[in-house]
Amino acid sequence: MLADLMRRNADWSARKTREQPGYFARLATRQTPEFFWIGCSDSRVPANVVAGLDPGEVFVHRNVANVVHSSDMNLLSALEFAVEALQIREVILCGHYGCGGVRAACEDHLPHGLADHWLEPIRRLARNYEEDLGAGADRLRRLAELNVLDGVARVAETPILRRAWARESPVRLHGLIYGIEDGLLRNLECTIAPVPASSRTSNRSATARDKIRRPV
Repeated sequence: MLADLMRRNADWSARKTREQPGYFARLATRQTPEFFWIGCSDSRVPANVVAGLDPGEVFVHRNVANVVHSSDMNLLSALEFAVEALQIREVILCGHYGCGGVRAACEDHLPHGLADHWLEPIRRLARNYEEDLGAGADRLRRLAELNVLDGVARVAETPILRRAWARESPVRLHGLIYGIEDGLLRNLECTIAPVPASSRTSNRSATARDKIRRPV
């Protein structure tokens, strides 16, 4: 109930103030997060909680199944603000095992309304990597990983990050996946970092795409 939520908020505010006097006054004057987190809307995967971070330490964008659409103005606006205004240097795309969106993308026999349009990139991944994904629960876990790898490549291809890297801004892009069953984050080892001008090639997106061509 809403009344319970309001009570919990008041209790949390009072406890935080006792533990750290001046905490909210400091938080109100500035926003200096270290991370930009692109994650899933699933209520079991709140960025601050699973990463052990306080309010003000992570700037967050979430959507169903942490899908990166090149036309998603919400995500792109948040990414641009994070990189250009907040000067964030660590961008994280985080998926999770047991993702309902990933499962729905594999249920062609069931209608999911607008979600069917949103999840199309995951269905395409499932078709393109059919031989690598296996079957059953393992298939869904691997597809969740592949969705993160594909999302990292898509973020790397945005004009926002391409411009940042062109001016040698030290923005790094990472892909993680969270295990709801054990509470642990796993690094998918697909980090993309700035390339020095002396060794930069003309096609940075190829580097990003190479990350997802490896078997998941």
